[in-house]
Amino acid sequence: MPDNPIINDCNRKINEAVCIDTKRIYDSCVSKDCLEDLRVTFFGTSQRLIDESASVKCRNATIKAVSIDVDEVPFNRGFYSATVHFYFMLCFDCYTAPCTTPQIAVGYADFEKKCILYGSEGDVKIFTSNYCNEKTDCPEAPQYANPRAKVQAVDPVVLACDVVDTCNCPVPLCTCFPQCITEGSGEGAIPVASSRAVLVTLGLFSIIQMERDVQMTIPAYDFCIPDRECSCSTQDPCTAFQGIDFPVEQFFPPEKSDGCDCCDNDNE
Repeated sequence: MPDNPIINDCNRKINEAVCIDTKRIYDSCVSKDCLEDLRVTFFGTSQRLIDESASVKCRNATIKAVSIDVDEVPFNRGFYSATVHFYFMLCFDCYTAPCTTPQIAVGYADFEKKCILYGSEGDVKIFTSNYCNEKTDCPEAPQYANPRAKVQAVDPVVLACDVVDTCNCPVPLCTCFPQCITEGSGEGAIPVASSRAVLVTLGLFSIIQMERDVQMTIPAYDFCIPDRECSCSTQDPCTAFQGIDFPVEQFFPPEKSDGCDCCDNDNE
């Protein structure tokens, strides 16, 4: 690749070129998944609430954890398969009768996806020192040649929620959730017998990146010296509150822009 010219700021001067050790993104992809009819696994009291409720509504869904595995693609050098396993925690409002206060049931669901990304090649093993105690300096476990996969995702959007009889549910129940996922529920880790099952449809946005440690030369301007003093104000809370601007945009959401975004999307 040709060298890109560096455009100097009129008020800043490049002092030197420095070498840094950082992570370079070799490949990435954007994913928009519609996860249809995921069966939710409940434990203990939560399953009893689902069985006894007259209606169930999904309050929210959050990403509890993500497991990522990277394997080399044997038929295409430099490419790697990233297996991404999402674990979701979902909260449901369970109504025993109309116009009553709902009780909250917590359930779990999972989803796995795979993608192939370019991660370049490398055969080195990386060792770093890790000071453990005053007598020994034990090295950390080596990092091998495979690149690392990084996943960025936002909490999914709940698109649909259906309650069906367990005997009529076409989706098998997942019973193998890691302990770290369910340990905070306090309801055990083994699903109980149920008469009703819950199926949800989620919309998930994510970005998957394949990155590797590299050494790069960059221009250095100067040290990053903060130019703002720390605020140590001890004024009373009401005086501090009066200095906050009124959040107009929270009360009056912005109108649709004049540009036609839908036209741009149709041309993509």
